[in-house]
Amino acid sequence: MRITSEILLRLANDFIAQRTRTQRDILAVYLHGSLLGDSPVLGGAADIDLFFIHIDQPKPQREIVRITDDIHLDVAHQGRDIYRHTRDVRMHPWLGPVIYGCKILYDPQHFLDFIQAGVRDQFNRPDNILGRARQQAQRARQTWLDFQLKAPGPGPQGLSEYLQALEAAANAVALLSGPPLTERRFLLQFAERAQAVNHPGLLAGILGLLGGGNLPLEQLRSWLPAWQTAYQGQPVNPGLEHLHPHRLNYYLRALENMLVSGAAFQMALWPLATTWTALALHSAPASAVWQEFAAALGLVGDGLAGRLAALDAYLDTVDETLETWGREKGA
Repeated sequence: MRITSEILLRLANDFIAQRTRTQRDILAVYLHGSLLGDSPVLGGAADIDLFFIHIDQPKPQREIVRITDDIHLDVAHQGRDIYRHTRDVRMHPWLGPVIYGCKILYDPQHFLDFIQAGVRDQFNRPDNILGRARQQAQRARQTWLDFQLKAPGPGPQGLSEYLQALEAAANAVALLSGPPLTERRFLLQFAERAQAVNHPGLLAGILGLLGGGNLPLEQLRSWLPAWQTAYQGQPVNPGLEHLHPHRLNYYLRALENMLVSGAAFQMALWPLATTWTALALHSAPASAVWQEFAAALGLVGDGLAGRLAALDAYLDTVDETLETWGREKGA
């Protein structure tokens, strides 16, 4: 089946029509994610990101709905209370950009029209952009400070926290020129965002902090079967909706697409590391192959502890980037 934006949008609207016929507490539904861009498909697989706003707090808060092996709906359910204060939404580093750029697909009471108009007002004012970016930089720095008080442990918990710090640092830069980065395209998108603020070397810094600066293609490829085994062996877990079994091809096709000869193969390192570490975190104990993977990257035990000095310097560079951007924009 050839996947196009038109097909994906039709599937989204059909799903919304079905749900709103049977669930009377739905206020609005909006679309976000790669389907709003030019290339929603990566490696022959795609998801459809929908957000349902309910009158009351819904359960569950996230569900994955299979369409085919290569297409699924990723549906978030939210209560309307989180949208109560428009300024708070505007300044939120994740929700603000989502609402600013989303496509409203269902809104009979114009609830979301009003919220989106308020968020878009002054959204791109330099001080607001810088305010959202600084929140992410501060989050990354706080993780580094926490590691000074208690060194990261030898297992996946420490690496998970470290990766969250890298994610926040990268998004501090990314938010200066667009929305936060998505997991599959994280490094691909970060390359563009670093270039947008005239700091292309920030990408090499992230790769170095991930231990992938000089990692050969064949070594990355050699880990993919073990990653797939770990993914398929993970039971459905309420805390792991983003690694639901229906999302296997969503990640696998993207990884296979990036793990080809050429300059882009290192871009696979982010989704491989984040998803495999999340799987290891929910396994007891973490697999020996994951331990081998993390050790080869220098991201566990003494290796990870040794990366903290480099992370410190990188976060200083991020702070300097934000300060320079702010001065140039008059923020």
